[in-house]
Amino acid sequence: MKKRLLVILGLPLLLALLTTLPAQAVSPHFIRADGTLNSDGTLTVAFKEAGLGTNQNIDYLLTADARATYVCVNHGGANPSASNKTEAAGPVTAPGTFNSGKNGQVTASLTVSPPSTTLTCPPGQSLQVAQVSYTNVTLTDTTNDVSTPVTGTFSSGCLLPNVRGAC
Repeated sequence: MKKRLLVILGLPLLLALLTTLPAQAVSPHFIRADGTLNSDGTLTVAFKEAGLGTNQNIDYLLTADARATYVCVNHGGANPSASNKTEAAGPVTAPGTFNSGKNGQVTASLTVSPPSTTLTCPPGQSLQVAQVSYTNVTLTDTTNDVSTPVTGTFSSGCLLPNVRGAC
């Protein structure tokens, strides 16, 4: 009878232990988030987040407001017409999922591109980004609802200094 009582009382406890989910993040926080404006006009944010728990898949979203100037460049290395230049602006995003590994940390990077444009170039010319800027850059761990602003000035000068009429 005692054995049966122990089984009856112990079964719910055992069931609870077996069905308990792995521990969630104890204290997720960003250690750093640094932005770099690349020569192609993209913005890369390298970051490190800790306090995530072991081997957790963490979803991230990099967001920013961006503005870019696009130009058409001919084979002679020039932007031959003022009408072959346009500005595009709007929000840009880059999602990513990374595993926290055995140390409960994620060290990774995400990259956003300039906003798209509707400018089309005539045959024999290529569409290129001449200038770009990013503001309100934010990195969010959407799994744990933790965000950090990415501080800095992310504005290029002329990305096409050798293209006549580009900037």
